[in-house]
Amino acid sequence: MIIRKIQKSDNPFMKSIIQNCLLEFGLPTTGTSFEDADTQNMFKAYQGEKEVFFILEDNGLVVGGGGIKKLNGETEICELQKMYFSPKARGKGYGKILFKKCMDIAKEFGFKKCYLESDPRLTVAISMYEKYGFKHLKESIGDTGHSSCGTWMIKQL
Repeated sequence: MIIRKIQKSDNPFMKSIIQNCLLEFGLPTTGTSFEDADTQNMFKAYQGEKEVFFILEDNGLVVGGGGIKKLNGETEICELQKMYFSPKARGKGYGKILFKKCMDIAKEFGFKKCYLESDPRLTVAISMYEKYGFKHLKESIGDTGHSSCGTWMIKQL
């Protein structure tokens, strides 16, 4: 297993993983990562200052990823974005490793808080976020365009 920065050639793999995860868990395809512009071209979406998307590769195959990007309209808050894994990557502890890498880079970038949005049905992911200090919010912050997400969380870095 290796974690590396996204490359252009990873675009179709991450798009497929994201969309397949949403379908697998019966989550909405509108108002989510399924249809947003970043999912269509992940490499291009994470080339700005203080943003990065990491690919999780196992035996040469892209099996997941996750990224950090400044939250729209905020200066000291980043967002943990598009943390999705194919079924073959789940249950191996890879998510925790990638999560920690994302939190470390967010601190390195100088962010003070990290925000995320999820769906209440993703109980395993939400439980991990809670374990690592994320607190629930009553509503969304920033303008992410993900109107179908019903869980909003934030963490002091």
